[in-house]
Amino acid sequence: MKSLWNDQAAAAYSGDLGLRVYTSRLLGQDKSLVMHGGGNTSVKLTETNILGEPEDLLYVKGSGWDLDSIEAPGFAPVRMRHLLGLAKLETLSDSQMANELKANMTRASAPAPSVEAILHAILLSKFVDHTHADAIISVTNTANGRERVQEIYGASVVVIPYVMPGFKLARLCARIYPAEARPETVGMILMNHGIFTFGATARESYERMIELVTLAENYLTRLGAWTIVVPNIPPLDPAKPLRGDLAALRQALSEVAGFPVIMASHSDSQALGFARRRDVNEISQKGPATPDHVIRTKRVPLLGRDLQGYKKAYEAYFNQYSPQSRQPLTMLDPAPRVILDPEFGLITIGQTAKDAAISEDIYRHTMDIILRAVALGGWQALPAKDIFDVEYWELEQAKLQKAGKPPVFAGEIALVTGAASGIGKACADSMLARGAAVVGLDINPKIETLYKRPDFLGIRCDVTDEGAIATALENASRSFGGLDMLVLNAGIFPSSRRIESLSLAEWQAVMHVNLDANLAMMNAAYPLLKLAPRRGRVAVIGSKNVPAPGPGAAAYSASKAALNQLARVAALEWGADGIRVNIVHPNAVFDTGLWTEELLKTRAEHYKMTVEEYKRNNVLKVPVTSHDVGEMAAEMCGPLFAKTTAAQVPLDGGNERVI
Repeated sequence: MKSLWNDQAAAAYSGDLGLRVYTSRLLGQDKSLVMHGGGNTSVKLTETNILGEPEDLLYVKGSGWDLDSIEAPGFAPVRMRHLLGLAKLETLSDSQMANELKANMTRASAPAPSVEAILHAILLSKFVDHTHADAIISVTNTANGRERVQEIYGASVVVIPYVMPGFKLARLCARIYPAEARPETVGMILMNHGIFTFGATARESYERMIELVTLAENYLTRLGAWTIVVPNIPPLDPAKPLRGDLAALRQALSEVAGFPVIMASHSDSQALGFARRRDVNEISQKGPATPDHVIRTKRVPLLGRDLQGYKKAYEAYFNQYSPQSRQPLTMLDPAPRVILDPEFGLITIGQTAKDAAISEDIYRHTMDIILRAVALGGWQALPAKDIFDVEYWELEQAKLQKAGKPPVFAGEIALVTGAASGIGKACADSMLARGAAVVGLDINPKIETLYKRPDFLGIRCDVTDEGAIATALENASRSFGGLDMLVLNAGIFPSSRRIESLSLAEWQAVMHVNLDANLAMMNAAYPLLKLAPRRGRVAVIGSKNVPAPGPGAAAYSASKAALNQLARVAALEWGADGIRVNIVHPNAVFDTGLWTEELLKTRAEHYKMTVEEYKRNNVLKVPVTSHDVGEMAAEMCGPLFAKTTAAQVPLDGGNERVI
């Protein structure tokens, strides 16, 4: 491991708090040190309060911030005097501790301080860093981990046996560290938890972290336990579709969880190699790499697909340890967050795509940590009781009670055709805003880079190609687990042509895109929609030309009318499966690529109107936007339309011909 400190980059950060931000980000950008929300850092400063009195403060990482992107407002300033006083108490409940930390901040808008704030305070160095370094965990999580740590570090670290994070850990460190620290001590190893380093400057504390973790890496390398040999496993046969099996598994997972879930599958060599190990039944069932990972991954992954067996085992785990709690506990959902399957590889689950991605990142590191510990002589995790105590921590239970309702489409997947721009993009945006994971299809390659976020998958796809549709649905299912909502938007609007001038080729080209492609998409999507946990939904983007066609638009009007009939028949046929199909008929949506300023001006002059008057040329005198259509399509897939199918809703501000 190399120090990333750069004098020129550091110069851009002013003061001790600025340098604290800088080195925190250096730690956070190395995922072998810190993962999602993990780790914490601090700096001790003296500031003058509003009364003109100097106060010693601990600026400690606040809850909800990631080290790789933290900024100065992400640190919570807490009065050192109070923290040191708390460290002397014999007992302090987690809720009392959280209250005391929050009540003794000097900035009301700051985030809640890290639960390790008291521990940071008792380590009297100005700067303190804490990470869950992979190399350290690989060493400590072995049968003779403590002896190995002492062999690596000697007196340069103090070793702390595992105890619950928070006040108990701070009290234990307050007792052990002063008694065992030596002049050469520059760090502290927490068994089965992580590492602390400290120093007089941000650079010193940071580089001590790098130095100590490097010693662990070198030790593992020397014993042949650092480099993981990934087996060369050929990729899964792309000709063998998995989407049906994946969607069925997701449906069953959602039933066990009690809510729809996103399910991401990973069949690379690392994932398949670990899932197919002969000893996977043993090494994967001992527990997580560190206790806090249980929040994201559960204590153990599911092996194979026996969800009911996993559910019963989780319920037994809860029933065994919950009676030992001092307060009543509410059982979390019993669905796994990680599945190891010899056919699928690694599957990660979450209520959002981000949650599933975090579970993936954590478990990929866990696999490496386990294999390194195995190479050292044997992987050993904490007892189940210790993991349970973190999973059902008083503070975590309080978070659940305060959590609001999730977004309406949380855990669900929407596919939108023609999603690169205009109405299709607006539909995708409306789905994303309601918490859905969105698959956007478009023939425009722009779709692949439209958004860089875990809940959006852009796929370049010609929807007139049945093979391309099948591939897109396969990719969607492997990325998110299936399909809940389908928005049929892709279409073309040809140049105006009277019937006597309309060639059969032009007619067929329009029908091929506006009608045939939608039939092919519905045909391919149906098996997935049928397995949607909350039942499938289809929103069809129709046109005012269905109830009120216009001259010169025979092919377009006929194709949209035929699509309308197709949707109505689908509503009749798919209703038995709980799939609802509804249609929105927009008109005069001028904020799309089709309508240039020049064209708008020409059309407005034709009607002897200003451009603004032309945009509002309807009964209500209101503009109709792509966003309006996107919102309607999303609402048609939501609870407001739960008991409606085959509805045709005009979205045109009131068109006299339609009325």
